[in-house]
Amino acid sequence: MNRIVLISCVKSKLDHPARAEHLYISPLFKYNLAYARKLKPNHIFILSAKYGLLRLTDKIAPYEKTLKTMPVAERRAWAKSVLVKLSKYASLSNDDFIFLAGDSYLEYLIPQIQHYQIPFEGVSFGNQLKALKKLVGSL
Repeated sequence: MNRIVLISCVKSKLDHPARAEHLYISPLFKYNLAYARKLKPNHIFILSAKYGLLRLTDKIAPYEKTLKTMPVAERRAWAKSVLVKLSKYASLSNDDFIFLAGDSYLEYLIPQIQHYQIPFEGVSFGNQLKALKKLVGSL
């Protein structure tokens, strides 16, 4: 069984194209990524509202898009495209997925995945950041 970590994108980004792992610059994203790496997963991916499933090394341009304001049909289509890409790297029925993402990212993904964890489910961003700093240490 592989371990896959999925991190949601964030609003704060560089103002120029960059590798996905560097484009997102908020402290929460940086700590989520550090925590994900500490888990030593087989894969880490970013869930992007615009680009769908991203590898850390994918080079992308900055954008302004969020799942929170997308209509239901668009969020469902987004999730379907993410699942199609994800199934190229992982088994949706056998692998273990760890989501470091909010409800809008999980809504249509979770029902299609057998084994998953949401370590910070229901925890505010501020409290997530505090917990991550304890788990990871300073960056």
